[in-house]
Amino acid sequence: MRVMRHPRLQNGSEAHIAAHALALQACAGLALACAYSSSDEYEAELIQARRKAGAYGSGHRRQAYIAFALAAAAIVFVFLAV
Repeated sequence: MRVMRHPRLQNGSEAHIAAHALALQACAGLALACAYSSSDEYEAELIQARRKAGAYGSGHRRQAYIAFALAAAAIVFVFLAV
């Protein structure tokens, strides 16, 4: 098989550009569209996925504070009622 060479592509940088263009042409149509219409949607889903994975901790600490506050309020109420 005989390969024809273009005389203009003798320069290394031009050959590199031509090879890059050929690679881009081969990949055309293979790119996937973004599933998010805005960066806000992407960030919201990212945070949701991280919460499911436990990256931000659990809500047990907040529940413990609420239980402590309710117990303290009940104790204060008992002492004030007597």
